[in-house]
Amino acid sequence: MDIIKALASDIKNSEYIVAFTGAGHSAESGIPTYRGESGLWGKYDPNIYANINYFMQDSSYYWNFFRELRYPLLLKAKPNLGHLALAELETMGKLEAVITQNIDGLHQEAGSSSVIELHGTSRVIYCMNCAQDYSVDEVFSILEEKLPPPCRNCQGKLRPAVVFFGESLDPLTLQSAYEEARKCDFLLVIGSSLVVYPAADIPLQAKHGGAKLAIINKDPTPLDDMAHHVINDEAGKTLSRIVQILKS
Repeated sequence: MDIIKALASDIKNSEYIVAFTGAGHSAESGIPTYRGESGLWGKYDPNIYANINYFMQDSSYYWNFFRELRYPLLLKAKPNLGHLALAELETMGKLEAVITQNIDGLHQEAGSSSVIELHGTSRVIYCMNCAQDYSVDEVFSILEEKLPPPCRNCQGKLRPAVVFFGESLDPLTLQSAYEEARKCDFLLVIGSSLVVYPAADIPLQAKHGGAKLAIINKDPTPLDDMAHHVINDEAGKTLSRIVQILKS
C-alpha cells in the first residue's frame, strides 16, 4: 500500500481529526513563505515591520509593506486544492477543526467553518483608540491619501488583527487550539516547518494525547521521527488524492 493510501485509511478509521496548517500550505496559493531565499523576510525586515515596538513608534514601514505586497497578495490569492480538500473533509464529517498559523483567511474562503487562527488575521484592521473595524479595501483607500493611515472616525492608529513579534498569542485562542489537539485521535500537519513556538507545540499536544500524526510538508521537520506518516510533497495534490480515495 502506498503512503497516501495508508494515510487515507487511517483518516477513514479515525474518529476525531484536526488539521494544523502553516505557511507552506498557503504558498500554493501564491503567498510567499517567510523564510528562505524567496521568503518575505529576505525583502522586509521582520524586526521592523512585524515588531510591535517598532510598529508603535512608527507604523509607516508596516503600512508600506501592506500597500506594496500584502494587499495585492490578498486580492490575488485564492484557496488552493489543499484548502478546498480540507473544507471537503469537513463536509464529509471527517475533519473537526483547522488550527492555522496563517493570517490570510483562505481556509474560511474555501468553506472551512471551524478555524482557529493562532496568529490572527490580516483581513481585519481596527483602530487602537476607538476600536472601529476596517476592511483591507477601506484601509488601502486611506493609504492612497496618507501614510500611515489614520482612523477616519477619531484619527487614531490603525493596526491589523495579527500577532506581532513582541506580543503573546491570545491565551483563549491558544487554549482552544490545545484543547482540539488533545481531543483528536489524528492530527494532519500541513505546510508547517514546526520551528515556531508555541504554535509548533500543537503536534506535541496531540501526540501526548495519544493521537496519530501525519506531516505533509515539502521539507523535513524536527518532528518527522514521531509521525506515523511523512509526505514531502505539495499539500494540494496530496490532500486532493486523499479525498478522492475516501470518496471511492
